[in-house]
Amino acid sequence: MAPNTVVVTLERPENISLIEVNDSKSSGSMFQEKEKSASPKQFTWLLLLKAQRILAFFPWVAMSLWTVFGSIKKRVASSDPNEEDPRYRGRLYRVDYVAPLIATLSKFCIVLFMIQSMDRLVQCLGCFWIKYKRLKPVVEGEPYDIEDGSSFPMVLVQIPMCNEKEVYEQSIAAVCQLDWPKDRFLVQILDDSDDELSQHLIRDEVMSWKEKGVNIIYRHRFIRNGYKAGNLKSAMACDYVKDYEFVAIFDADFQPNPDFLKLTVPHFKGKPDLGLVQARWSFVNKDENLLTRLQNINLCFHFEVEQQVNGMFLNFFGFNGTAGVWRIKALEDSGGWLERTTVEDMDIAVRAHLNGWKFIFLNDVRVLCELPESYEAYKKQQHRWHSGPMQLFRLCLPSILKSKISAWKKANLIFLFFLLRKLILPFYSFTLFCIILPLTMFIPEAELPAWVICYVPITMSILNILPAPKAFPFLMPYLLFENTMSVTKFNAMISGLFQLGSAYEWVVTKKTGRASESDLLSLAERETKTQNEDKIQRRLSESGLEMLGKLNEINEQKAPIAKKKKNKIYRKELVLAFLLLTAAARSLLSAHGIHFYFLLFQGLSFLIVGLDLIGEQVS
Repeated sequence: MAPNTVVVTLERPENISLIEVNDSKSSGSMFQEKEKSASPKQFTWLLLLKAQRILAFFPWVAMSLWTVFGSIKKRVASSDPNEEDPRYRGRLYRVDYVAPLIATLSKFCIVLFMIQSMDRLVQCLGCFWIKYKRLKPVVEGEPYDIEDGSSFPMVLVQIPMCNEKEVYEQSIAAVCQLDWPKDRFLVQILDDSDDELSQHLIRDEVMSWKEKGVNIIYRHRFIRNGYKAGNLKSAMACDYVKDYEFVAIFDADFQPNPDFLKLTVPHFKGKPDLGLVQARWSFVNKDENLLTRLQNINLCFHFEVEQQVNGMFLNFFGFNGTAGVWRIKALEDSGGWLERTTVEDMDIAVRAHLNGWKFIFLNDVRVLCELPESYEAYKKQQHRWHSGPMQLFRLCLPSILKSKISAWKKANLIFLFFLLRKLILPFYSFTLFCIILPLTMFIPEAELPAWVICYVPITMSILNILPAPKAFPFLMPYLLFENTMSVTKFNAMISGLFQLGSAYEWVVTKKTGRASESDLLSLAERETKTQNEDKIQRRLSESGLEMLGKLNEINEQKAPIAKKKKNKIYRKELVLAFLLLTAAARSLLSAHGIHFYFLLFQGLSFLIVGLDLIGEQVS
C-alpha cells in the first residue's frame, strides 16, 4: 500500500464516495461528501415513522380521557352513595363549580346590600332628629330694607333652555315676576335652540317682558358646545356679570314663587364661606300616572332625607342643577362651569366643596317643576344622572386625595357620596335581584334566604316612602319598579365608569308644559297658541307673519300626528322578564314559596316596562 494512502472502512458506504488522494504535498487525505437526493426507500421509511407517531397519539388521548372520567366517577361515587341514580350525576358540575361561584357572588352582594341599607337607615335617623329638634337654617342679621332698594344685593337670574316650546313661556313669566327691586336683578334667557321657530317664540316672549320694564336679555349660541355647562359658561363670561354678587339658576320647566329670592338670598348674610343655597323641587304632575307617582316617591326621599341631612350635618350635597342660588365668587374660585361630564351641577359642587365652600338646603322653599311622563324620557334622564357621576369620580379622585379638606370629608366623598350611593347601589340591585336570584332557582345550593328578598327590601322601601306618606298604596309597585330601573342604572354606571359612548349622551328631557296640577293639557295648548298668534299679529312684521304661517302649519300637522302614539319595545327588559318568569315557573315546581311570588311579580314588572305600558306613550 502506498505510503500516502489512508484506508477508511465505512459501515454504510452507499451515500459516501471515497476519493483517494496521492499528493506528496498533502499531509493527509481529504474526504468530500456528496449530496444526493433521497431514495424511494428512505421516503417510505419517513412516512412510516410519521404514521407511527400519529397512531401513538390516539391511545395517549384515550388514556388521558379515561383517567379523567375515572376520577370524575370516583368523585361522584364518593359524593353520593346512590351512584346508580342518574339524577345525582348531573349535579357534579353544578355543585362543585357553578354553585360556589354563585354563592360567593351572592354573599358579596348581600354584604353591599346591608351596608347600603345601614347608610339609608342612618340618614333616616338623621332626618327624624332634624324633625324632632326642629332644626333648620336661619337667617343671620337684619332683613333687607324694603324702602331702600340699594340694600338688596345684585342678583343674576339664568334660564338655560333648548327647544322647549312647551314650557318657555311660564318659566320666563315666573322669573320676571320675582319680588326683588327691578334694578337689582337681571334675567338672562340662555337659548340653545336649534329650531328656528323656537328661537323666534322665545325672543318674542323676552321682548314682551322687556317692554313691561323687566331687565331681561336674550342670548343665543349658534354652536351648542358643552350643552348646558357650555351655555352657562358662555353666559358667565359677559362683562356685566362682574357687577353681580349672586346667580340664581332655573331650568326651563321651573316656576319659582315671587318670594324665592327673598327666602334664599338673605341666608348669605354674615356667612362669607357660604357658596350655595339650594331649594326643594315640587311637582305639578306627580299624580298624572303611575310613573310620575313612583318618581315622586324617589325624589321626595332625595330632598327630605338625603339633601336635608347632608346639608344640615355636613354642609355638603350635590347641587341639583336648578332652583339654587350661587355666590358668584364661589363659582369663580372653583374653576367655573366645566364641560367634561354630563353632570356639570355635581361637578361644580364637588370642586366648591374641595375649596372649602359650604352649602345650605332649604326644605321649606319649594319650586314647581315637571316630572317626565313617559318611560322613554325618564330612562334617558336616569341614564344621564347615573353615568355622569362615574365620569366625575374618575376625574375628581386625584383632586380629592390632594385636597386640603379633612380626612373625614375625603372619606365621605369617596366612599359614601360616590362609591356607595352612585356605584354600589346600582351594582348590587341589578346583580342580586335580577341575575343571581333567578339563577338560584336552577341552582338550589346557592338559594338566597327569605330576609334578603323580602323583609329587608320591604323595610327599606317603607323608609323611602315615609317622606311621601300619601304614596303608601304604591309600596309594592315602587319596590318592583326600582329593581326594574336597576338595569338602566347599572348600564349607565358601567358606561360612565369605562367611558363608553353612551356616557356622553345628552338628551333634553321632554316637557308637556303643565302650569299646575289641575290644568288640562288641551286647554294649556289652546291658550298658548292663542297668545302666540296674538303676539305675532300685534307686531305686524315680516318675521312675525312668517312665524305665524309656520305656527299654523305646525298646528295643522300636529292634529293628526298627536293621535299616533306607539309603544316602544325595550329588549333588555324583555330578556330579563323572560329569565325571571322562567325562574318563577321553576320555583313553583320546586315549591320555593316566597321566592315564587317575588320572581313572578318582578318578571311581570319587567314585562310591563319592556312593552312600554307604564307612563305616557311616545308620539
